[in-house]
Amino acid sequence: MRRIAALSALLLLGGAPAAQAHVASNSFLSVRVEGARLEGALELAVRDAEIAVGVDSNHDGTITWGEVRAAQAALQQYLRGHLQLAGTEGRCALRFGALQINERVDGNYLWQPFTADCPSAPARLTIDYRLLDAEDPSHRGLLTLSAPGAAQTAVLGGARSVRSFDLRHPSLRAAFIEYLQAGMWHIWSGIDHLLFLLSLLLPAVLLRRGRHWHALPQAAPAWLNVFKVVTAFTLAHSITLSLATLDIIRLPGRLTESVIAASIIVAAVNNVFPLVTEARWRIAFAFGLLHGFGFAAVLSEMGLPQGARLIALVGFNLGVEVGQLAVVLAVMPLAYLLRATRFYQRALMPLGSAAIAALALVWLIQRAAG
Repeated sequence: MRRIAALSALLLLGGAPAAQAHVASNSFLSVRVEGARLEGALELAVRDAEIAVGVDSNHDGTITWGEVRAAQAALQQYLRGHLQLAGTEGRCALRFGALQINERVDGNYLWQPFTADCPSAPARLTIDYRLLDAEDPSHRGLLTLSAPGAAQTAVLGGARSVRSFDLRHPSLRAAFIEYLQAGMWHIWSGIDHLLFLLSLLLPAVLLRRGRHWHALPQAAPAWLNVFKVVTAFTLAHSITLSLATLDIIRLPGRLTESVIAASIIVAAVNNVFPLVTEARWRIAFAFGLLHGFGFAAVLSEMGLPQGARLIALVGFNLGVEVGQLAVVLAVMPLAYLLRATRFYQRALMPLGSAAIAALALVWLIQRAAG
């Protein structure tokens, strides 16, 4: 227990800068088509702008509004080289407005409005998105594209840097695939959701007897534990994701993100000082309801295409489940193989869980304090 406490203290004292690593590198790109003219905005996290053009000019670790204003020309030049819009007959000329700041739950974002004039009213729009392509290959841009026909969304970047969109007859199948991929990407890039799930899965291959964990002798009970946890989590977050997306119930973003961090602490600490052993699915269900509001916040930021709200909701939720299932299938076979080892029972379970709880506590403090 002394080693666990020491590790937790070390993480709390030195982990605050590293704690931001849980935040996925995403930008938000909105484009509205009005004849031959495009209007839109790009929201790029200040931390990502620092990686791209070096906003922190005095290198003191704090980015001020003055430094942001001073870096505006460099940032706009960077965007011209990494974001291109083209209509049916050629490239659309970008013009940028005044840079502003927008606050989100995961930090401050630079809000860069722009307009673009195309040679003619486009029937198709091609977007070449290469922001942070070299600096951070995991970065993605979440696109909301509005045209008189319908609204569309897409995840830009990575292997799909260049995308073309039919503005007059958007495909429902394409919309479903986009939201499916967005759901998968969100669960894989959202390490807070993964750590909550991992905290519940770690003891799934063990049985609590007295004051110690012991290996389950057979695979069937372990997979039954996994099935209960995953099913409860899936059912819970599907309920609140649907309710929030359809504007039936909404929670403040800061409250949701703070409680998600708290849920990780509860699940992880329960592995070290177990109060709930055989009924961990109850923890998964209770906090899964709140994780659903977190998923809904991402989905609302992407926007729901007109005439395809249900398709988008189902696709995104299914994507979350596919991503979640992939993680379970990757983790559980290894956990089952190691379950009887001293390393798993005496090191990975207590120390790993304590590290997860300590990191989540840092997130909770950061999110609650804004």
